[in-house]
Amino acid sequence: MFIDFKNNPANFTLYQQRYPELKTLSREKTSAAADNVVEEIRAKGGKAVANYDSVEDGDKLIQSALDAFGRIVCNECCVLMFSASFLLLSISDLIQRVHLRGSFLVTRAAWNHMKNQKFGRIIMTASAAGIYGNFGQANYSAAKLGMLGLANTLAIEGRKYNIHCNTIAPVAGSRLTETVMPPDLVASLKPEYVAPMVLWLCHEQCQESGALFEVGAGWIGKLRWERSQGCIVRQKNQPMTPEAVRDQWDKICDFTDATKPTSIQESLQSVVDVLSRVESEEEVSANPAAAAASASGINPTEAVGQKLPPSTFTFTHTQCILYALGVGMSTKDPDHLRFLYEGHEDFSCLPTFGVITSQAAMMDGGLSSIPGLNIDFTQVLHGEQYLELYKPLPTSGTLTSECTIADVLDKGSGAVILLDVNTYNGDELICYSQFSVFVVGAGGFGGKRTSEKAPLPPPKRAPDAVVIDSTTRDQAALYRLSGDWNPLHIDPSFAAMAGFKAPILHGLCSFGFAARHVLKHYADNDPSRFKAIKVRFAKPVMPGQSLQTEMWKEGNRIHIQCKVKETDAVVLTGAYVDLHGTSEASPENLTQGGGLQSELVFAEIGRRIKDTGSELVKKVNAVFGWEITKAGKNPAAQWTIDLKNGNGSLHRGPYSGKADVTFTVSDEDFMEVVQGKLNPQKAFFSGKLKVRGNIMLSQKLEVILKDYAKL
Repeated sequence: MFIDFKNNPANFTLYQQRYPELKTLSREKTSAAADNVVEEIRAKGGKAVANYDSVEDGDKLIQSALDAFGRIVCNECCVLMFSASFLLLSISDLIQRVHLRGSFLVTRAAWNHMKNQKFGRIIMTASAAGIYGNFGQANYSAAKLGMLGLANTLAIEGRKYNIHCNTIAPVAGSRLTETVMPPDLVASLKPEYVAPMVLWLCHEQCQESGALFEVGAGWIGKLRWERSQGCIVRQKNQPMTPEAVRDQWDKICDFTDATKPTSIQESLQSVVDVLSRVESEEEVSANPAAAAASASGINPTEAVGQKLPPSTFTFTHTQCILYALGVGMSTKDPDHLRFLYEGHEDFSCLPTFGVITSQAAMMDGGLSSIPGLNIDFTQVLHGEQYLELYKPLPTSGTLTSECTIADVLDKGSGAVILLDVNTYNGDELICYSQFSVFVVGAGGFGGKRTSEKAPLPPPKRAPDAVVIDSTTRDQAALYRLSGDWNPLHIDPSFAAMAGFKAPILHGLCSFGFAARHVLKHYADNDPSRFKAIKVRFAKPVMPGQSLQTEMWKEGNRIHIQCKVKETDAVVLTGAYVDLHGTSEASPENLTQGGGLQSELVFAEIGRRIKDTGSELVKKVNAVFGWEITKAGKNPAAQWTIDLKNGNGSLHRGPYSGKADVTFTVSDEDFMEVVQGKLNPQKAFFSGKLKVRGNIMLSQKLEVILKDYAKL
């Protein structure tokens, strides 16, 4: 539907009286333009009507739309901007009437119709001048930013009626901008490069609401507010002084670890938190971190390093099979039988069963006993999950898990508690898990914001492989038998209290689906090839929906993204699976003859990282890429030494992101350097050793190779 909002004769009179120097459009020309648009739409098979009423006659405009189409989508359009410096600018009643008052009146006229039809899509057309300000447009900027405030409130009030309201700030060539833009720019910035965005925001499948977008030339960007952590500049029973503001100004304006509030509740909560902190601490400004911790119930200094009571997990092949069924395996697929039948010659346990063996350590109530973690457990969500296997899991036995509070992160709107769980089979460490739990509303205590095992975005290319797998209506009921008894996944009334229409699928169930997709596609369902997995839980899945796992292979790392096929909603993001290569860096897998000599050196590097990786990460904090050539083959092998993330790692293949420094050297010259026969500086200046990236970081390699080279 297309509605062209027109200006009445009185408006044109005001134009000519107040801005005689500006080019204006006659009413006849404007009417003709609207009629031409209607004719163009009809000629292409569409349906359109023109309306010539003022935007202040909103009910007439809406009635025209209802008479023609029966339903309404409201798109607020506006008139040309006018420029004059602030001192010369009068308060333009016209600008406010057309932009802000007109938008309000047209929307108000449409509102009840949208409520009755249980559907509405409103798009306010603001401007960059309203967002950022612009010289000579004070009245226009004020009106445009007022439209954004109007839209944000309409989005809140319309939520329960399925009425969505968004705002766009478009840049397009039109009759409204032809007087302020060069003709060639007007011709290039086609409205066709904006209209598809408007159409999507109007579509019933689009669930966006209360958002602001800049759009133009085929580009779209979403904007949001950002706020610094700020600083409390007064103490209890003490006056607040301008000197205190001055002294803390840099901290007040420091956007490091900035928060991104999304509601007035979050804004007001910050002030309420300050009041409680000031009242509970005599020396707030002297020790703001302690005050913040006291108000939030979180004190990282007390909590980090605390150990939960050890837990044991005894299981048989029954639990392994039940878990495999819970994450969607079926006898319909012959490859799944090795995980479903205890009599199979290769009967195995799925690698992701490791989270089941270790979750008891944190689900038995131990968190409530940890000092410094005074939290509301009804506000706890599972945020991220990391799992690393050191050897394939057994199919039965008794495992012991030890859980430690590894870190507590301040995310502003909440706190993230990182729990490290080491799981042992007897005295042998077989897997390590890191559970990341988000505590809603517990942030603001002044802690750090990021962890070592950060999620990674997928490469910016089409996926290398896609697997689509359906869940069943009973998927959550089946998965919970593996040990996650949260009623959110089975009880409709409990799910309703949490804001869901029905019980949702466990995030770790989707996690299991995605992991086995990778295991089958890239590792022939061989559990011994599985090394690690990291995911972030983004959105819920409803039992019965289909999971679509998209995969990108980069060396031995498989980046993954999991979506709900029916809605295209991303449910697992920033995720990856690390696999052991077929030529893993260990002496058992390396041939003594015919291969590269450098492989034995990298095998030793792997041992060192495994033994002292966490210490090396603290000392080095860099990712090194190696390209080893031989007989002109470039490269014959690639290696990544990651001493920046987690506890460090070595894998064969290129780094999934951008290495801090990359070395290219022949196998023969590499060994000459390692054995001290070739000075690395001479190798560099002679061209035998090539270096890309931060060359100064090469000095840190001495920490790894101090007994083997003079790098």
